[in-house]
Amino acid sequence: MLSTPLVFGCLWTIAASATAMLPLRFQRYPGFPLLIVAPVLLVWIGEFHGWLWLAAGLFAFLSVFRRPLNYLCRKALGLPADLPAELRQ
Repeated sequence: MLSTPLVFGCLWTIAASATAMLPLRFQRYPGFPLLIVAPVLLVWIGEFHGWLWLAAGLFAFLSVFRRPLNYLCRKALGLPADLPAELRQ
């Protein structure tokens, strides 16, 4: 049987996959809470199962959120960060 952190990790993965299937303009609203919850969930998994599971979860997280994280990092560093055409209004 899976531990509680891994069950929540699986649920997060399903929610992130469902969010990725939405049109780009609708991904923002469910994606933002997923982005906030992920580090807490990763730390919980890491504390319960060790660094190897944390590394696997971090790899999955960075794979799913590579573009939003790139955008946020560029904004934080003061570099130009363009939104996709679908999100410009």
